[in-house]
Amino acid sequence: MAKRGPTYHCQACGAVYHRWQGKCDACGTWSSLVEDAATAPVPGGGRASGNSRVRGRVFALETLKGDTQDAPRITSGIGELDRVTGGGFVPGSVLLIGGDPGIGKSTLLMQACAALALAGQRVVYVSGEESTGQVRLRAERMGLAEAPVDLAAETNVEDIVATLSEGRRPALVVIDSIQTMWSGEVESAPGTVTQVRGSAQALIRYAKTSGVCLILVGHVTKDGQIAGPRVVEHMVDAVLSFEGEGAHSFRILRGQKNRFGPTDEIGVFEMTGKGLSEVTNPSALFLAGRDQPAPGAAVFAGIEGTRPVLVEIQALVAPTALGTPRRAVVGWENSRLAMVLAVLETHGGLRLGQHDVYLNVAGGLRVNEPAADIAVAAALVSSLTGAILPQEAVYFGEVALSGSVRPVSVTAARLREAAKLGFEAAMMPAGGNDHGDGGGLNLRRFGHVTELVADIAARAPRRDVKSRGPKGDAED
Repeated sequence: MAKRGPTYHCQACGAVYHRWQGKCDACGTWSSLVEDAATAPVPGGGRASGNSRVRGRVFALETLKGDTQDAPRITSGIGELDRVTGGGFVPGSVLLIGGDPGIGKSTLLMQACAALALAGQRVVYVSGEESTGQVRLRAERMGLAEAPVDLAAETNVEDIVATLSEGRRPALVVIDSIQTMWSGEVESAPGTVTQVRGSAQALIRYAKTSGVCLILVGHVTKDGQIAGPRVVEHMVDAVLSFEGEGAHSFRILRGQKNRFGPTDEIGVFEMTGKGLSEVTNPSALFLAGRDQPAPGAAVFAGIEGTRPVLVEIQALVAPTALGTPRRAVVGWENSRLAMVLAVLETHGGLRLGQHDVYLNVAGGLRVNEPAADIAVAAALVSSLTGAILPQEAVYFGEVALSGSVRPVSVTAARLREAAKLGFEAAMMPAGGNDHGDGGGLNLRRFGHVTELVADIAARAPRRDVKSRGPKGDAED
């Protein structure tokens, strides 16, 4: 039988190749392939052999019908963290949390560890990047030094598993971070893709067999992706992303994957001198300090996971002196903005080809759902025509390429949140009936983007409409 040759792994994305090449075809990174000639160990303790045949055991099959029960939960005492995880930590589950350096990952996890330890649970915090003295200093600054958290500074996976197996079984184990871990069973340098995958597999196997909830901290790359092989994200039960801007004090914990709860759920925190504090009403935070009424500002009623969130969308449309107008976006998709601009040009009759367009989601939140199309379109038209949008109104709805305004989901929750914060009107799609009583708001419905443009243009000063407004008004 032919001898099996070495394999090569991409350090950036984890793609596997059977021969070396200069560029990874999966992610496009140059000189990122490293050789991994070690043969993978098999669960039985030996190594896979090309001429050996292992007979598997026969197990019983079951049907879909049967007794089920919800997974038990260990609540951390931090409401926003429990909300994102689906109600608390599940014993035997593995969570991967990533975020930019200094965003507050270690601070959040230290607070969770302290809360569980004070509640009588055994909690172990293993740091591979800092010494125990550095971790103690952080705990003292946060006022958590008295919490009975077991602390260690170690990077060898086998030593960590052996230590955790002694004494009372922990309820929660935090590994900060998985990129610093290394295993003696993996023939590769620490920090490489092979070591990260092997170390994660060993720690996950320990968590599944012992029933310990395990949290792995992961570094992120320049584009915001968790560094290391993507297979680690498939191995864990939940992937959480900790987001935030350095210029803003709030942080957002977003669930990107969760086998035991809803995905795309968010938890909002505010960074203070004593650590992270929960923000139970994110809409009030994002709308705090709104500017005086001015053109180009619209309030969007969005949904993040199961939570309604109101945020202000700001637009600035200004004549350009460049051959190619600028399109700058913060907090939204560039491709989505290009689509909305094309629809306004084609169906709304607006001249935007000779204008620079700047779009910003106030507060630093990143909006991903298509329901923001109408709010963005309203802000753009308002800035172009000089019309001031009603301060007491919220906007939501998806814009199709034909110019029609399509209904969105969870309309009732959006309206209730707007009514709770004192808004009086909602600009929404004409279709759909998932709104109940409308939360007491005055509902204004639009079936096509031309209706929205006409409504906003009617509010604009006449001189601005003539000089910069829709084509029909400019030609009058």
